[in-house]
Amino acid sequence: MRNISVVAKSPPQLVAPCDPTPSGILPLSSIDKTTAVSFMLDLVLVYGHGHEPSKLIREALSRALVPYYPVAGRIVVSDTGDVEVACSATGVWFVEASVDCTMEDVNRLQRPLKIPVAELLPQPPSEDDMEGVILLVQVTEFTCGGFAVTIRFNHAIFDGIGAGQFFKAVGEMARDLPRPTISPIWCREAIPKPPKLSPGDLPLSPPPKFVEVTYDIPLHSINLIKNQYTKETGRTCSTFDIAAAVLWRSRTRAIGGGGGGDVHVGFVADIRHLMRDVLPEEGAGYYGNCVYPTGATASGNAVAQGSVVEVVGLIREAKKKLAAKVANWFKGEAKEDPAKPRMDYGALCLTDWSRVGFSEVDYGWGDPVHVVPLMPAGHFAASAIFLKPPVHKQGLRLMASCVIEEHLPAFNDEMMSACMSY
Repeated sequence: MRNISVVAKSPPQLVAPCDPTPSGILPLSSIDKTTAVSFMLDLVLVYGHGHEPSKLIREALSRALVPYYPVAGRIVVSDTGDVEVACSATGVWFVEASVDCTMEDVNRLQRPLKIPVAELLPQPPSEDDMEGVILLVQVTEFTCGGFAVTIRFNHAIFDGIGAGQFFKAVGEMARDLPRPTISPIWCREAIPKPPKLSPGDLPLSPPPKFVEVTYDIPLHSINLIKNQYTKETGRTCSTFDIAAAVLWRSRTRAIGGGGGGDVHVGFVADIRHLMRDVLPEEGAGYYGNCVYPTGATASGNAVAQGSVVEVVGLIREAKKKLAAKVANWFKGEAKEDPAKPRMDYGALCLTDWSRVGFSEVDYGWGDPVHVVPLMPAGHFAASAIFLKPPVHKQGLRLMASCVIEEHLPAFNDEMMSACMSY
């Protein structure tokens, strides 16, 4: 089927806070300023129905930007070269769009997309207007009454939980709550400033041409693996542990990683619970980057030939080391830069969006049908994002871009076998 283009977009407009807000300069944290989060992240929230959603969301944004006033500002560089936020109340860019088709015509924006990504992305009037921007939003309305909200946020200002917190607040404003349920906290200066370490590896050049695929792991398979893990070890494990193990083992087998050498899986973990001494209320309301990268390295043979339960054990051992790693980083005793990525083909990077809050953004017509990350083409690292599945399914959705074309058939076979054999 041909692509269906968005037929109309309003000129981008700035949405500012609806009431006066504080002005001035706010600092970013040492985590906010790492190169690992200095980019725009794009996603779409898909909704089955709504009434004049563009108007409602625009007004709700304006209200939410009062307590979240830094988001209406701009990222600037000081005279000393430090990256900061100028609280100028300039506003966030907002675009209204409509498309002459129904949600079903485009398969509710499931992959592969039948609307070009560029048509879904909000853009400012000119490239100059993009400088320092923290947030852009586009609401695209369909003829059936469904709509999609595209969010482009600067990762230096929010981590996933922080962005989810902000947009849940927008939803609460749309539902006419007097204030956000969770009060936002800036508090970036409280994050420790450990010394900088050596930069990360150079990416592979040219980058591999990863193929994008999506898998749904059924809830019953997840529960069966959890039960098997408990039976064999006497301990419990999480859905993330299982999905990470299944994906890591399947990919390692598919790329021939069992033939020798090490393979690596990396992921970032929320560390708000480890910030009790520096953030108020154990980080409740903190919407900045509060994550720390960790991961597991093992021989390809151990991962490829191990059972899922054994690979889950490797994931859990890596997670157990997190608190000590963070403590060493705070004290300036880290042995390597936590933001240093692994860029070889044997490395896999995982991101868990299933619990950050995007799936609970309710503007008054219920939660989104599903969440669609818009991963950039040509990225350097093998990666996967974990998502809640569409509303009619239970389990976990994996959106992966982690193998090249020649490894895809074997990868599909391994994933199907791992997900369906339990």
